[in-house]
Amino acid sequence: MASVGRSLGTIVGSAICERGELPGFHASDFGAIVSAAALAHDLGNPPFGHSGEDAIRVWFETSKVAQDARMPLKKNEQQDIQYFEGNAQGFRLITRLQMPDNPGLRLTCATLGAFTKYPIEALIPDKNHTHEGASTKKFGFFQSEREFFTEVANRCGLIRRLALHAWWARHPLAFLVEAADDICYRLVDFEDGFRLGYLEYEEVRDRFVRVIGDDSARLKAERMHEKKERVEFLRALAIGVAVQQTAELFLAKENEILAGEFDQSLIDAIPAGAELEAIKLRSVETIYSTTRGVEIEAAGFAVLGGLLDDFVAAVSDVARRGKHASPRSRKLLRLIPEQSLGPNREPDTSPYQRLLRMIDFVSGMTDSYAVSLYKKVRGISLPGQ
Repeated sequence: MASVGRSLGTIVGSAICERGELPGFHASDFGAIVSAAALAHDLGNPPFGHSGEDAIRVWFETSKVAQDARMPLKKNEQQDIQYFEGNAQGFRLITRLQMPDNPGLRLTCATLGAFTKYPIEALIPDKNHTHEGASTKKFGFFQSEREFFTEVANRCGLIRRLALHAWWARHPLAFLVEAADDICYRLVDFEDGFRLGYLEYEEVRDRFVRVIGDDSARLKAERMHEKKERVEFLRALAIGVAVQQTAELFLAKENEILAGEFDQSLIDAIPAGAELEAIKLRSVETIYSTTRGVEIEAAGFAVLGGLLDDFVAAVSDVARRGKHASPRSRKLLRLIPEQSLGPNREPDTSPYQRLLRMIDFVSGMTDSYAVSLYKKVRGISLPGQ
């Protein structure tokens, strides 16, 4: 995805720089910003992917531990967790959690702006009466990073949608980051579906050729000996066509984008958009709906919900009762990295921050580590077994 993002940014940047309106900037600067933002785009995803996001939301709505934890929170703080979003967690990770003493990765404001596909906080009471578009489908930062993104928006000159709420029009390059994600999500995943045996070669070939829009590509591919090589060749051509069409559309809509008037996914409006959407729907039917995949996603609800129950209850117990907390709570806190607790391994005094820190801890795990830790803290298995 980062490579596709770099290509998109460079093509657009080249056209803009040729006009001489941005002296001192080079096309590669655009490519580097989009590439860096694209590279970071999935960092905030919890274990089990989008199903993991759902698992955290369900836990917050249904768990007794979560009900106790949410009581002291403000409404907008509750919304952060009730609608937990990997994009917001990603922004938190790259600006605060990674290298916390620094803090964050110290990315440029342009990169942070391009990274944030949803420049809006979770709670906007009157959103439906003002503006809806691709940038409002989700939210892009928690209340804990609200002021940080406000600074990013101000430095980048983003257009504010509402004076009383943290809500802006997108950074223009965020459209290219989103497009890079959409292109790879459809075309690379479809290729993987063939590699894994979920899709027949002929179907993948024909759909890629329709994206390319040139039947001679089929003839060139058929001269290759291995089906795997043919699919790789056609996938590369399809990505190239999608990138070129997307860049051309961005430049055609540039004035609307800069004015905050354009707010839809670029690939929905390119000539190949309908076929890319058909590929996405076909992938949902096949690749993403395998029995094994569904089983793993279903397990995520028990694993993430269980881990959050145990660790949120433990940190809340220690925060309230100190040295009088239960032995189990004190033991569990020893399993939490200092970064997820606070200075001197003491739970944060803010209920909201304590909850966020536990979500940081759990959402930063891999699938396998989450399952392993869940089994151990629940007594299902012991270390070394």
